[in-house]
Amino acid sequence: MTIKHTAIASALVAAFVAGNAAAAEKLTIATVNNGDMVRMQKLTGDFTAKNPGIELEWVTLEENILRQRVTTDVATKGGQYDVMTIGTYEVPIWGKKGWLVSLNDLPGSYDVDDLLPAIRGGLTVDGKLFAAPFYGESSMVMYRKDLMAKAGLEMPKAPTWDFIGKAARAMTDKANEVYGVCLRGKAGWGENMAFLTAASNSFGAKWFDMKWNPQFTGEPWKNTLNYYINLMNDAGPPGASSNGFNENLTLFQTGKCGMWIDATVAASFVTNPKDSKVADKVGFALAPDTGLGKRGNWLWAWSLAIPAGTKKSDSAKKFVAWATSKEYLALVASKEGWANVPPGTRSSLYTNPEYAKIPFAQMTLDSINSADPTQPTVDPVPYVGVQFVAIPEFQGIATSVGQQFSAALAGTITADEALKNAQALTERAMKKARYIK
Repeated sequence: MTIKHTAIASALVAAFVAGNAAAAEKLTIATVNNGDMVRMQKLTGDFTAKNPGIELEWVTLEENILRQRVTTDVATKGGQYDVMTIGTYEVPIWGKKGWLVSLNDLPGSYDVDDLLPAIRGGLTVDGKLFAAPFYGESSMVMYRKDLMAKAGLEMPKAPTWDFIGKAARAMTDKANEVYGVCLRGKAGWGENMAFLTAASNSFGAKWFDMKWNPQFTGEPWKNTLNYYINLMNDAGPPGASSNGFNENLTLFQTGKCGMWIDATVAASFVTNPKDSKVADKVGFALAPDTGLGKRGNWLWAWSLAIPAGTKKSDSAKKFVAWATSKEYLALVASKEGWANVPPGTRSSLYTNPEYAKIPFAQMTLDSINSADPTQPTVDPVPYVGVQFVAIPEFQGIATSVGQQFSAALAGTITADEALKNAQALTERAMKKARYIK
């Protein structure tokens, strides 16, 4: 071949490659910076190999910043993102507003009926699935079996709050920096209010009555907050009003907590001997109740959704289907082991004999199944959501209420003052939003 012919051939190859590159469709994916999502990014070579016409661009953000960015983009139909990681709180609100693309036309091989009913229900609006769950969680009791035995007690599978209080106080040894219970105290709608709202359901409390009147001055909320503050003063760690998920995780992993009531996804962290000094001493139980028919556990899923502003919904659906499929779970298991598979989304995971061997698998499933986002409280309410109220105003209101409750835990105001302030600020916000007059 002559030099001239070689140059022409090279040019044709370059043009072909450039043409293919130009034809590739780029998906911009906004996601939260947690371990499961970081792992997904590392494994996406599997997706691009199967879909050579699609390129992926990642925008990985801290949770609060992610919420701000995707909320702005989806509300304005800005089209900045083609796939968004959003929570169970956003889906019913945004789905109703027409801000999300329906996923009802995912291929049959996706097996939408394999999604756990409680998780699927929280992502469905008027019969349409508007997000696909990447991982799902509830909350449960994680406890030190050795400290429980030392206290002469045995944890029931389904404990009451009375038992939790008794056990926490019995396990506390403040002189040796061992605290009977660690609970969220840091202010925020997704921090202390996630725990306290879920717990309040089991005490018979609710955010609003059927006419949207706030209910913080009623006995159930008083009982909830007083129980929590008294328990934390007696058996909790110092500085608890600053502790969120990560702070309590560290306390538990370093042997300073007798019990921790928090997200089921934490089970793999507290039982991992690489990170946890007490990995071989951890037991699990359902979140507590008071005998009224509701347990104090929440329900959440980080899910992938497609904003209505995208022009690439077909490619986006291919990615969403891949990342939330049975095949993806098997891929993670092959690389990282079954204990690190994203939990809480599919029934088939919990019938898998390999996964069933994991000590927290069944308790996670039982916890998820015991939560009902459509009937979260003892009495009827006009809202859906277990540890949140699915209205746009909730984030702001609950963060303000969370500040009041955190201040009460810190001792700068009383529980009664916190509840009075919560009632007043919630009433003011609901009047402004015209839910009440």
